[in-house]
Amino acid sequence: MPETPNESPRTIVLADSDSRWKWGALTARRLIPESEPQGFLLRGRATPSARQLAETGAATTGAPAETTLVDFIHRFGRPPGAGTAGGTATGEAGPDAVAAPGTVIVLACVGHTIQAALHGLARAARAGGPRPVVVTGYVGVVYEKLAQGLMTRHGADLVLANSPRDAELFREIYRGAGADDEAVVTCPLPFLGGTPYDADAVGRGDRPHRVVFAVQPSVPETRAERLYLLNRAAGHARRRPEREVLIKLRSRPGEHTTHIEALPYQRLLNRLDDRPTNLHLRYGPMAEVLDGTDLLVTVSSTAALEAMSRSIPTAVLTDLGIREPLGNHWFLGSGCLTSWDRIDADDLPAPDPAWLVSRGVRPTDPDDPTEGWGEARARLTGLLDRARDLAPGAPYYTVRTAPGHLPGLLARHGLDPEGAPLPGRAAPAGGPLIRVVRGPARGAARGVYRLAAQRVAPMIRRWGQL
Repeated sequence: MPETPNESPRTIVLADSDSRWKWGALTARRLIPESEPQGFLLRGRATPSARQLAETGAATTGAPAETTLVDFIHRFGRPPGAGTAGGTATGEAGPDAVAAPGTVIVLACVGHTIQAALHGLARAARAGGPRPVVVTGYVGVVYEKLAQGLMTRHGADLVLANSPRDAELFREIYRGAGADDEAVVTCPLPFLGGTPYDADAVGRGDRPHRVVFAVQPSVPETRAERLYLLNRAAGHARRRPEREVLIKLRSRPGEHTTHIEALPYQRLLNRLDDRPTNLHLRYGPMAEVLDGTDLLVTVSSTAALEAMSRSIPTAVLTDLGIREPLGNHWFLGSGCLTSWDRIDADDLPAPDPAWLVSRGVRPTDPDDPTEGWGEARARLTGLLDRARDLAPGAPYYTVRTAPGHLPGLLARHGLDPEGAPLPGRAAPAGGPLIRVVRGPARGAARGVYRLAAQRVAPMIRRWGQL
């Protein structure tokens, strides 16, 4: 708990992409509404631009600062002046370091990064003194690499499951591996809800009936399939000229999201022979787009859950099949699987109420004032009350349980098998290497990196498949 009864817990969010920043910042606010989160972004391929951060709708008082994982652990993993687990002092952690109980770190990163952070934070905590409470989870629908991703999250104090069904699966996997499952707690995605959809208001005022196709960076993958979906959206716009059809985009060319988008819809749109005048591209926060949406269409985007939570008619496409790589198999039983043919005929699906509850889209108890966050808040409060006595985190993966996997995973993030910085990687934030790429030079360097990652690398991969 905080040092004084009136002091709010401090929340710190570490994220590595725009969507994970959105989840992390909003989760921190839901868990501790009285605390404004402090944000940090991992420097890398998917580091979001200022525009992307603004469009998440999860702005904080101060702009998130860029960091490396080693620097983040050095800064927040231990009290100021504490030595390492081996007794060797590493210097002061700086003015932002964790100085007392009452700090919550939300790790909103890809699984292997979370595992590295957990090992680094656990090692720092072995120096003694109070340590932060660590929270992690998933950004949205968990439809692939379930066991792989879940095991990399083991060792956090709280592992948030987005639905009762996910919580059951998480516990089953942990128990099956012989791992502790007490950290699993159920709470909804933090960006669900919003203004409920009013079907009677459609067509009133100046706004036309609006159909929104929420695209995804990596689903589907092939050019032919993406062109097919784009053509079907354009076809619907031609059939219903009184409607407005929006292509809701995640990023602009040159920007990166959680997944690499090798074939941006902005470029594919140029291939349309006859682009209807009522078909438009749209950026902006999803919440704002949904405020004026009458039908949400997608392959498997988490935007479908956002729309369902508001009772907006939602269509999950089966045109390309129901396939695990597409992620639309996750919506089996939802009642929302359909095709563009049925959408063109105004044969709209209706969600199954029991499915919505089991997937965390609707609360189990509609009268719950905490909106499903009560259990997670209570668990967090208990952990903060015991923060001075909490043992270091104990991830399932160790050099004993995964000797052929963990060392390489940690080295990827600049840590040795014990979670300590590798030689040459322990410089504090603001060191010479970081200063070299600040300002215009850093922006140019990032631009070159993104060009190589988004344009050159996918081209090389396609050549390799010839």
